[in-house]
Amino acid sequence: MSLWSRIANAFRGDRLSREIDEELQSHIAEAIEQGRDPAEARKAFGGALHTREECQDFRVLAWIDSLRADTIFAWRQFTKHKVTSAAAVLSLALAIGACTSAFRLIDAILLRPLPVASPQQLYSVLREVTNPADDRQHVTSEVWAYPDFQLMRDAAKGQAELLAVSFSLPTDLTYKSDAEVEKAYVQYVSGAMFNSFGLRPAAGRLFTEDDDSKPRAHPYGVLSYEYWKSRFGRDPQVVGRTFQMGQDFFQIVGVGPEHFTGTETGIVTDVFLPTMMHPGVTHDDWTWFRTLARVRPGVSMEPLRARLDATSRAFERERAKGFKGMSQETIERFLKQKVILQPAAAGASGLQEDYRMALVAMGVLVALVLLIACANVANLMTAQATARAREMALRVSIGAGRARLVQLVLVESAWLAFFSAAFGAWLAWWSAPFVVSRINPPDHPARLNLPADWRVLAFAVALTAAVTLLFGLAPALRASNVNPVNALRGGTSNPHARRRLMHVLIAAQVAFCFVVLFVAGLFAATFEHLLHRPMGFSADRVLTLDAVSQRDQPAVFWEQAADRLRDTPGVEAVALAAWPLLSGNSWNGFVSVNSAPPGPSDAEFMKISPGWIGAMKMPLLSGRDFRPDDTLAGSAIVNETFVRLFLNGLSPLGVQIAKGSQSFRVVGVVRDAPYRDVHEDIRPVVFVPFHSADQTRNATFVVRTASANPMAMASTLRRQVTRARVSNIRSQMEFVQAQTVRERLMSMLALFFAAVALVLAGIGLYGVLDYSVLQRRREIGIRIAIGARSGEIARRVTSDVFRMVVAGAAAGVGLGMLSVRYIATLLYQVRPTDPAMLAIPSAIILAAALLAALPAVIHAVRIDPVAMLRAD
Repeated sequence: MSLWSRIANAFRGDRLSREIDEELQSHIAEAIEQGRDPAEARKAFGGALHTREECQDFRVLAWIDSLRADTIFAWRQFTKHKVTSAAAVLSLALAIGACTSAFRLIDAILLRPLPVASPQQLYSVLREVTNPADDRQHVTSEVWAYPDFQLMRDAAKGQAELLAVSFSLPTDLTYKSDAEVEKAYVQYVSGAMFNSFGLRPAAGRLFTEDDDSKPRAHPYGVLSYEYWKSRFGRDPQVVGRTFQMGQDFFQIVGVGPEHFTGTETGIVTDVFLPTMMHPGVTHDDWTWFRTLARVRPGVSMEPLRARLDATSRAFERERAKGFKGMSQETIERFLKQKVILQPAAAGASGLQEDYRMALVAMGVLVALVLLIACANVANLMTAQATARAREMALRVSIGAGRARLVQLVLVESAWLAFFSAAFGAWLAWWSAPFVVSRINPPDHPARLNLPADWRVLAFAVALTAAVTLLFGLAPALRASNVNPVNALRGGTSNPHARRRLMHVLIAAQVAFCFVVLFVAGLFAATFEHLLHRPMGFSADRVLTLDAVSQRDQPAVFWEQAADRLRDTPGVEAVALAAWPLLSGNSWNGFVSVNSAPPGPSDAEFMKISPGWIGAMKMPLLSGRDFRPDDTLAGSAIVNETFVRLFLNGLSPLGVQIAKGSQSFRVVGVVRDAPYRDVHEDIRPVVFVPFHSADQTRNATFVVRTASANPMAMASTLRRQVTRARVSNIRSQMEFVQAQTVRERLMSMLALFFAAVALVLAGIGLYGVLDYSVLQRRREIGIRIAIGARSGEIARRVTSDVFRMVVAGAAAGVGLGMLSVRYIATLLYQVRPTDPAMLAIPSAIILAAALLAALPAVIHAVRIDPVAMLRAD
């Protein structure tokens, strides 16, 4: 009989039995027809039951049949204990859903390879830079100057193909047939990128190397498939259309493949342009793009890295010859750079760098919650196994082997895991997009692909199998180790061993719960400290209007626009700046003081107009604000950190400072304020006049309003700017809040997981104590009968378990201290060894343990000794 037939027969038991019976009767009838005595014929074929079993063993795979029978029995057990099963499913569903959701996020951001040919060959070319102010500090830089890239590209020929890919940024553009200006994410890429990635166009053609050979020679654009579909409805006539970006016109030559959205994970690029169309390709001091290396198979990484490192060092050393006014020591520190190659199969983006450790930490937290849930259900099933000891003994007595008992309990565990996985999948389906929606502010949201494909399915199946073994294996082995004689007499094989197992699991639950609570407390404290960090200015009621003109304009043009805004009702103050504070923009350089050589530290610079300090309510500590007649090469205002680092705390008023060929005289000092990131230490900042001989196409209006909701005036203020186009309006508070998005998200998720872990641990503790009272009710009844007081009973009921709680908490402290070293980069001004950080989770666990113990203690002290002894 074929294997498939034997498998199929396992699921047609009644029909197979009838067929065997019919076949047996036909053989007996045939023997009788041949003249044999009916009784003798039946005796010759043996008993019907025995014959049926022998035939079934031949026609059915025994283990498949036993698995089917155990599955049916396990389902009956599952539906018999509805409340217990529902509690177990809910506990596991929360944990499995959280784990699957975390995997979807980690996979989408860190693991999922780009949809290109051989993504494992992609590497990101970075450089490790020494902090000029401190040789012991190293930072990783991912941006390059194009002349440096060209030299490295030539040096790597034959071993790797280097590709330049800029940051994908929202950019204003206008289509020829449309009057309305719109924003699209634009990325400059090497002409060889599409061919190197093995991509084919959905319409038209893609870039070639010839499109990226000369600066500003090929004004072409390629649309992404997603943008083509959403903006143009997949209209094939879009090829050949033109669009304007700034003062340049570009022709659309093609549409990219369907699933390729760029190399920057978390951002869907709309328009690709050749790198040679970027104004920075001719500047050796503009660092504006990332470099990807597509390494040929068989090439050794270290020689390639060394070649790129030597080429880049030579370029930087040659460029350093043009540095004026810098000491040789400062230049040598600047040149301490090292090229490194980092795998980039999943692309390269700021989202990955910002959230890599946060996602890993979140993954560990949900894994701990899963372990707590598994320990919880394992304790529940251990208690059930004790209650079913007589059933297991009967099974052993009639011939069931230990493996069959293990299989039975594991199948019951599989039913729990299956339903938990089903509910957990639903939770993961909506929770992952919810988390993504919280990653970035509304004006710059993360756009991630979160498909429920084979990768997620494989993880969910593997997780379900692992969960089944985690909470089901120990109870299964315990159940199979039953002593039939002792169990049938009403005893248990080893009640103390069962309690020890449950106590160990309680200790593990408490340890994991402490870690989750401890880490959640650290994240919450970090968010709290960032939220209440002194900003040095007032962000309330301030709007920032980013404006752009068709051509470069003098300062008087922008001042006239600012005057119109000042005349608007509800406006208290208006000033101009190059960009808003905390927007991420930066302009820095080395500074010399009183004609001395520049120091090892650089300073940040920012252009502001008179009145900006007042509009931002930034305290002026000494000196004065800018005047209308102050120009760029003239006056400067510095912050407290600049005075401390460059002037040793001396009075800075009247001091001459220089950046390159530009010289300034300090006329004022303002309070320290974060410049581009609230996580950073305060940087030395030099504010210089917005008014200068240079003209500019861009400016930011800083408007302080009288309204508590400044965005209510956004449309009114936009209409007042008539001679330039307002490309973006945001409140200053949005910039402040955007700085704490990661911390807010981690705090929210960690506190949620901490609450789930605490509830699960409390339920587990309650279950163990209730089981303990149930097993010791005769002993408790005797003690009450001989005069034991309620306090003594409560102590005896809870002492063993509370010792495990204390042991688990102690282990949790150790694990918590060990975890700090891995999440230190996610913390801000938080000391993990602070007694409050350790006392709070300890107090919460103690309170939860007391609450969980209360029902069991009440049950124990209310035991009626007379009724108990009579029952025995």
